[in-house]
Amino acid sequence: MEALTIKKLIEAGLPDATVEVLGDDGQHFDARVECPSFSGKSLIAQHKMVYATLGDSFEGALHALSLKTSAPR
Repeated sequence: MEALTIKKLIEAGLPDATVEVLGDDGQHFDARVECPSFSGKSLIAQHKMVYATLGDSFEGALHALSLKTSAPR
């Protein structure tokens, strides 16, 4: 899986988000997601929202994703 694919999946599921995904080995990625929809939600809820955009991508193709999420200030 490529960083751009992950970015597009997150953006499709959270269209108001600003997304940056880094990773170069095809299995381990770091993502920063800022989204107005995260406002008032816990970090766990924010992460669940991001994981929901990825669907079954974690099964096989995507090994590890480190997330940093936030609502705009």
